[in-house]
Amino acid sequence: MQAAAAARALRILLTGVIALAVVVGLAPSAAQADTYVDNREFGLHVPQIANGVSPTVSYGSVRLWDAGVSWGQVERRRGQYWWTGLDRAVQAANAQRAQILYVLGSTPTWAASKRSQGTYPNRGAASMPRRLADWRRWVTAVVTRYGSSIDAYQIWNEANLATFWQGTPRQMARLTKEATRIIRRLDPTAKVVAASSTVRLRSAFSRFFPAYLRELRRVGWPVDVFAIHTYGPSTSTPALRARYVRLARTELRKARAPRRPMWDTEVNYGIKGPGPGYPDKDIGGYKAATYVAQTYLDSVRLGIARTYWYSWSPKIDLLGITMNTGYPGATAFQTTEDWLVNARVDCRSRHVRVCRINKDGVLSRVAWTSSGFPGRFVVPYFATRMCDARNRCQAVTPGSKVRIGRMPRWFG
Repeated sequence: MQAAAAARALRILLTGVIALAVVVGLAPSAAQADTYVDNREFGLHVPQIANGVSPTVSYGSVRLWDAGVSWGQVERRRGQYWWTGLDRAVQAANAQRAQILYVLGSTPTWAASKRSQGTYPNRGAASMPRRLADWRRWVTAVVTRYGSSIDAYQIWNEANLATFWQGTPRQMARLTKEATRIIRRLDPTAKVVAASSTVRLRSAFSRFFPAYLRELRRVGWPVDVFAIHTYGPSTSTPALRARYVRLARTELRKARAPRRPMWDTEVNYGIKGPGPGYPDKDIGGYKAATYVAQTYLDSVRLGIARTYWYSWSPKIDLLGITMNTGYPGATAFQTTEDWLVNARVDCRSRHVRVCRINKDGVLSRVAWTSSGFPGRFVVPYFATRMCDARNRCQAVTPGSKVRIGRMPRWFG
């Protein structure tokens, strides 16, 4: 009788553990993970790449912006090109095996229709070019010179902000169409990325982004990728970034946009503004590692195909999280990349976020919460180690329960 009772108790216990595992998405499953993650999804800005700076983390893509290689810094006079800086940047990125996203704007002073529009990186930079022929010649020159060395071209940076663009959404769509026609002819393999819009200034986003989408639809959707920037107020978190992504997707649905990838071509946290009520925030240590890891995990979970961290650079006041050698943000970047790259990943958006990872048959999980109270997680049947985004690890027992908070934790 005692043996039978013990057997029944064991069966009840095992049934409960399996049921709980199913609830949190941990039971063995024959379903194929639905997203393959390669290293291009882990992008960086490297402002000093033309001067030989090479990040000490693995990364797969680089966005050439704020690197001294904009249109006005290369074509300093009509038809006269200073290619040296861009040549060095492209050569360095190729040597580092990072695919290049090159931003084609902003307008040189000599080409601006209104030289009073914009001051960065030169006077008139936010202006519509006075002659469309200048834009066509510039795009032709870049694509002809670099060919397959550049993987993708972005039309403009933060075109919803007057700092970078003071033309109309229709004019930006015209520049987009003209650039796409040239790029398609000269390098059909290159991707065309729409002008980026930053989301944190909601009025500026709402004024430009939907109108730009309408104009892109009018000219036949001449882009391969849509782009946003997900900086938030200085107090923002990855949870707010996720809401920004959903907001942008809502606008794409309203515009009846075709199903094409979305890239987040700039992100960081703690940046001053908007307004005096949001002073800049220095974010380091545990929180920095948490934010960086959540950002790249959320990109997979939310279907953001590439995310470019701004930027690989020394500590500066502008940026809340420093991404550089020895900083917690860089450790989390590398750790999260190690977890996800070259794997098929399936993420579930419950209170405890769970990403199932299958790397050539080797299974692992990552779990975290975006906000609110911690959750409970059942250690998967195959896992013997738990590591956080700082790559600090400890032994765990399969089937045991662990407390999960905002710091992402890997089980394998």
